Amino acid sequence: MRVWLSNEEIESLLSKAQTPHQRLAILFGGRVGLRRSEIIEITPNDIVEGPTGKHVRIWEDYAKRNRYREPPVPETVDAIAKTLAFDQADDEPLINVDGTTVYRWVRKAAAELEKQTDDKGWEYVDVHDLRRTWGTSLLEQGVLPSVVMSWGGWRDWDTFREHYLGEFSPEAIKRERSKVNFLVGTTDSDDHSSGQWYTESVSNPSSI
Repeated sequence: MRVWLSNEEIESLLSKAQTPHQRLAILFGGRVGLRRSEIIEITPNDIVEGPTGKHVRIWEDYAKRNRYREPPVPETVDAIAKTLAFDQADDEPLINVDGTTVYRWVRKAAAELEKQTDDKGWEYVDVHDLRRTWGTSLLEQGVLPSVVMSWGGWRDWDTFREHYLGEFSPEAIKRERSKVNFLVGTTDSDDHSSGQWYTESVSNPSSI
């Protein structure tokens, strides 16, 4: 099942992180758009400053290092990375675990939130959903699809269009719906028809 998370739900996941490494792993996925295999490869040397701001350098082939992309890095990510890098070599991975461990971190946090909130949606959340959330969120905020593709490392336009351009959160759907003049200001009788059913359908207690 495809899942996306709201900003509040990303923060909820982060609140369940037990170590800075776990927090950084979640941020790398949800705020930088990294794949699970990329999360465990980033070193202090890969976080760079350029003319357009701070970026993380993602190598297409980490051994050959002949091609890379540079998605932007939030200040929170940079601050945690600097803290973790203080006592390690600049070419050592910041999150020095295997991909399965990162998966378990995210699943454990989601399982705790499912138990805490009684929201079954958390049952379906894993690492890739963080990346999906990041890509969809950028599109919803108006970032050009070509730029999102460049930052995320997507090259196949048809696949990107199918999996990202067609997926939006309930919040985005309601926002866009409010721009349609003939859908605004329904009467009381309308509220008891299919219009009410539609509103209830998109107003799920959780956006995941």
